[in-house]
Amino acid sequence: MSAALLALALGFAVAVQAQPAPTSEAFKPEAKAEVKPAAKPAAKKAAKRPKGPQWAELSADHQMILAPLKPDWENLEPERKQKWIGIAKRYPKMKPQAQERVQKRMHDWANLTPEQRRQARENYRQIARVPPEKRKNIRAQWAEYQQLSPAERERLQVEPVQPPAQKKKKTP
Repeated sequence: MSAALLALALGFAVAVQAQPAPTSEAFKPEAKAEVKPAAKPAAKKAAKRPKGPQWAELSADHQMILAPLKPDWENLEPERKQKWIGIAKRYPKMKPQAQERVQKRMHDWANLTPEQRRQARENYRQIARVPPEKRKNIRAQWAEYQQLSPAERERLQVEPVQPPAQKKKKTP
């Protein structure tokens, strides 16, 4: 299962690096909100964290593009909603293959449990910290993994990963 999560995270990492940086209006900081008096702890937390756009507030095109996320949309954090909206805004300009890839990954993401999503995000963060030259090696390994048959991928997911054998130092 962890190999599948790593594979999913690697796929997202490669896709995110291949995508141009978003220039969406959704990512621009909003005007400063007026300062309100201190609230009770529960109300303060709710006031601090807006829910972001509701599903019904999305355009019909965005709803169609983001359809795999509909069941969880209201539970997403505002930042995540904005990220998905940014993807939906770029979607019409994508090539058909890229659109298909986005839809598949969105569907795969929607089917993950919250814990699996957390793990995939953590895997992505770890990969993002890797130096660029090592990331090339990771991309090559990912491409190699993608060429494997489904049976071979399944076998790799079941087998524990063995670290490379260490060469023993020769003593003179």
